[in-house]
Amino acid sequence: MESFAQFSVDGQRLYGMLHTPDGEAPSTGWPSVVMLHGFTGNRTESHRNFVLFARYLAGRGVAALRFDFRGSGESQGDFSEMTALREVEDAVAAAAYLRRQPGLDPERVMLLGFSMGGLVAALAADRARAHRLALWAPALPELWLPMLRGGVLPPVVSDYGGWPLGRAFLQEVVRLRPLEAAAAWGGEARVFHGDADQTCPPEWGVRYAAALRCGAVGIPGAGHTFDSLGAVETLHRETARFLSGD
Repeated sequence: MESFAQFSVDGQRLYGMLHTPDGEAPSTGWPSVVMLHGFTGNRTESHRNFVLFARYLAGRGVAALRFDFRGSGESQGDFSEMTALREVEDAVAAAAYLRRQPGLDPERVMLLGFSMGGLVAALAADRARAHRLALWAPALPELWLPMLRGGVLPPVVSDYGGWPLGRAFLQEVVRLRPLEAAAAWGGEARVFHGDADQTCPPEWGVRYAAALRCGAVGIPGAGHTFDSLGAVETLHRETARFLSGD
């Protein structure tokens, strides 16, 4: 089943889709996962990766909520207000939304983050009481350092390829410590990374895996968005295996 989802953070509405398995839920409810998209992304993601994976999970007994962060996709808010910690708030609210849904297990709400969504997932895992954590090609703050132009902050709003990027984002991102947050969390996690990723180097995935004290799955030949049919098949199969507890 697929149904429209909406919830609020600080008076702004966030919109998404909730995918739930068919049939009667087990007595404890279905496990579920919140899917966190990347920088300038949305709840569909490249080549419909989030849509396809949410449906893949639902067919294997795991519910999935994919939603747009505030200022992205169809959710309310302006992208110029976007910061990673605002997205952490959104992720925590999304996990709380899942815990309120009938037929879902409130004790088995997980987080999956792609790229910047992976950074956000690491920062949010504790507050969201994540049962498990899956990171796809997770970003580190170093990704945005070139925007600082020698350490100088840009104007209040910069034109980032048509996106109004706020100064607050860059002020905040250099102070974030996602690896420290990951190390302090201590739950079950797994990292998935393409070995040809030129946006978030595979070494970043290794650093996240070391902080989380977990395994890392390298996907041969895959770029940042897991941009081949074979890479997507491997990514979905291995991530679903982990989230299902296999």
